[in-house]
Amino acid sequence: MSEKITFKNISAAALAYLGDCVMELSVRSFLVSEGLSSSRHLNAEALDFVRAPEQAEAMHNIMDILSEDEAAAYRRGRNIGHTNTPKNCTVSQYRQATGMESLFGYLHLEGKQDRINELFEIAYADKIAALREKQKNL
Repeated sequence: MSEKITFKNISAAALAYLGDCVMELSVRSFLVSEGLSSSRHLNAEALDFVRAPEQAEAMHNIMDILSEDEAAAYRRGRNIGHTNTPKNCTVSQYRQATGMESLFGYLHLEGKQDRINELFEIAYADKIAALREKQKNL
């Protein structure tokens, strides 16, 4: 690969694909840092973060704090023409989730890990608090 991958020269679908990985890594890193250790528990808890309805809900928590560039990355992914939508979500939820993945892919390409962490914590604040409470009561 001779040309550096940037936001401008990557397709919206590829940006969302990359962002899916960034989201997955963020979720897994968080869960491991919270002390979950069995793969069964890790996988079960991860689903509460990575399903399209949960990602769409999380996007609502951060929409108002996105910069112009971040909002553009989100819209770029949200506006991908989807032909297949999973059964467990609406088209709107799936589009929002794809937008979130694009946002996180964009931030990764820009090298903004601190911003990824910040947005992740704000987006999933309720889920994070619930998981911590659950862990405390075990």
